[in-house]
Amino acid sequence: MPDATPLTPGITSGRLSAETLSQNFDDLHPAYAPHEAAVAADRCYFCHDAPCITACPTDIDIPLFLRQIQTGTPEAAAKTILSQNILGGMCARVCPTETLCEEACVREAAEGKPVEIGRLQRFATDTLMRAGKHPFTRAKSTGKSVAVVGAGPSGLSCAHRLAMHGHDVVLFDARAKAGGLNEFGIAAYKSTDGFAAQEVDWLLKIGGITVETGQRLGQELSLDELQNEYDAVFIGIGLSGVNSLRAAGEEREGVSDAVSFIADLRQASDLSGLPVGRDVVVIGGGMTAVDAAVQSKLLGAQNVTIVYRRGQDQMGASRFEQDLATSKGVRIVANAQPVAIHGNGAVAEAEFEYTTTKDGTLKGTGETFRIKADQLFKAIGQTLEGAPEALKLDGRKIAVTGAGRTSVKGIWAGGDCASGGDDLTVTAVAEGRDAAEDIHSTLMGGK
Repeated sequence: MPDATPLTPGITSGRLSAETLSQNFDDLHPAYAPHEAAVAADRCYFCHDAPCITACPTDIDIPLFLRQIQTGTPEAAAKTILSQNILGGMCARVCPTETLCEEACVREAAEGKPVEIGRLQRFATDTLMRAGKHPFTRAKSTGKSVAVVGAGPSGLSCAHRLAMHGHDVVLFDARAKAGGLNEFGIAAYKSTDGFAAQEVDWLLKIGGITVETGQRLGQELSLDELQNEYDAVFIGIGLSGVNSLRAAGEEREGVSDAVSFIADLRQASDLSGLPVGRDVVVIGGGMTAVDAAVQSKLLGAQNVTIVYRRGQDQMGASRFEQDLATSKGVRIVANAQPVAIHGNGAVAEAEFEYTTTKDGTLKGTGETFRIKADQLFKAIGQTLEGAPEALKLDGRKIAVTGAGRTSVKGIWAGGDCASGGDDLTVTAVAEGRDAAEDIHSTLMGGK
């Protein structure tokens, strides 16, 4: 029996039994069986100028891999996917396909039910990975070496493509494990059974990649030394800083950032030992806010509320993610911004002001309300930390042009730390891949 219940006040562990927790954190989208996959793939019209390809940030030939599944060759389908997106297995699990390829699907326009491209992509890549195969071979050594700083999606993608071209790659990361947000920042029910680590191990089978963990840029790593030691440098350090609420009482006990909560949950060996509040408030409107809120509910919190400063239609989280949250019992309050965090030492209530948008500007209405809270998570975006001073910034990210070229010759950047694309796993993969191609071209005599 659990030590506590959803009704137990305060932040505590053991609100639910181990059996209930196991059920709660089971796979969000069950994997297809082979016959189910063939039937699902057969729904594709195999469009000649398929809009789903255009909608995919990595330009996967979706009709081709669906036909390969339909004809009983899922491993060939996997190679089609992985040739464009080496992290196709994780992207199949976490990519917001409902707002990308599946939203563009002709079936969606005609019937309101798209081909389930994400689940089919997972079927293909999982089939290949289970077989222990790596479909790519490493080219003859070029004698060139590249430092890749950050072992998240962009760094992994870049490292794999560089290694495939025959370059020697050293992949550095500040954490104790490679994977970046795939390992530490994705809801546990989206990536079960240690898949992120399995995918990294599989990716490294290309050869030519050495992984060095516990190496943080600006501390253990010096950009000057990397430039002197390697022929090129790629930076994919992500965003590690957390934005402030700028609300009185933010320092109170029980207030923390959602990213750390998700990371702790992902690395926990026993979910029953992970503490969660009875009354949880999450401030923010993106996928991180939804992941933190839903997982709080799944851990046994009685009341969980997401509060977002703008209208619900402007939330960064997709409609699917919002519906997932409400289906788990999470309440979403839109058009409200934090004013103060109240409590005697620890948080007891969060005070908000209703907002309205006038002439494109968000303004407070002056009307306030309070929500009971013993735990409050900040999910209002992350900021770049540790960017070398030598690199020019664009706003609050590393400025890049073309395929990730920074302001310093010989240094490229991609993923969430770089200016340009959306903060999505699939976009980071594409940026790492494209930077690798540009690095390869440059090292082999290009401009």
